Amino acid sequence: MSYPKEPDPVKFFVAILFSDEESFIKAKYLMTEYFGRFDFESEVKKFDVSNYYKDEMGENIFRTFISFETLRTPDFLVEMKLKSAEIEIKLAYEGKKRRVNIDPGYIDFSKVILATFKGAGSKIYLAKGVWADFILRYEKGTFHSFPWTFPDFRDGRYNEILISIRDLYKEQMKELKKAHF
Repeated sequence: MSYPKEPDPVKFFVAILFSDEESFIKAKYLMTEYFGRFDFESEVKKFDVSNYYKDEMGENIFRTFISFETLRTPDFLVEMKLKSAEIEIKLAYEGKKRRVNIDPGYIDFSKVILATFKGAGSKIYLAKGVWADFILRYEKGTFHSFPWTFPDFRDGRYNEILISIRDLYKEQMKELKKAHF
């Protein structure tokens, strides 16, 4: 027989698309206010797998990842998605065209979850209009995708970045367990 228990904390991050560097810098400042200090920021990569955001954000779109120092329980994903949407709207051109697209998510030992407002397919409803999208699983030293995983996450181009964030998480969990015993 099993009983309810609190989940282990997870490592929160954002995958950010941006076309305007000034808006990106402002978004980073606002995220620090809402979510706390960063402990990782990846290199910036050209986003070239889709034209989906072209009409809204223009031709030159880039992606980067930032993770946050504080570990939290997975249910924080709902609040993080709602606050991220506020930041996007605040920085949008005339309140309509985004200059940054902030996709919050988390990593634990075995998976990567992103938050979304789009509930379809394999997504699981959480609360307040937010769904969890299980996009990658970790096994045998790397991340593996699913048929529904976004193409840029599916092709492995971010695996090194995500492994770096996962490694930070592993170290934090090791320290957390040491502190409790």
